[in-house]
Amino acid sequence: MEKLITPIPGIIDELKTMDEFLTITMSEDAEEAVARGNDLAAYIARSGKLLADAKYHLNKKMKDDVFAALERIARQNGATPTAINAIVKSICKEEQFLVDWSERTNRSATHQLEWCRTVISKAKEEMRLAGFRGNNP
Repeated sequence: MEKLITPIPGIIDELKTMDEFLTITMSEDAEEAVARGNDLAAYIARSGKLLADAKYHLNKKMKDDVFAALERIARQNGATPTAINAIVKSICKEEQFLVDWSERTNRSATHQLEWCRTVISKAKEEMRLAGFRGNNP
C-alpha cells in the first residue's frame, strides 16, 4: 500500500506546479476556458490524491511510537489535553501544512473549474442571442 503513496518531496513539487497554474488569471475567452477546464479537471483529481497522501503522512507521524511516548510522558507530568495537542501539532506542523495546502489547491481548482463553466455558459448564451437577432431583424 505504501508504494501508492506519493513521498513528501513529490507532493511538494506537484503542489508547486499546480499553484503556479492556479495563480494565472484567465480571460473570459470561451476557448481558453475549455482548455483550462480540461487541465483543471486533471488537477482536481490529482490534488485530491495528493491530499489523501498528505493525510497519510500526517497520520503516520501522529501514530508513531514517539507520540505515544510523548503523550504518556506529558500526562505523567500533568499536561492538559490542550497542551498535549499543541505539542503534537507543533511536531507535525510540516505534515499538517501539506494537508492544508493540498486541500486549498483542490478547492481552488474546483472553484476555477466552476468559473470556466460560467464563462462557457456566458459565451453560449451570447452566441444564442446573436443568432436569434441575426435571424429576426
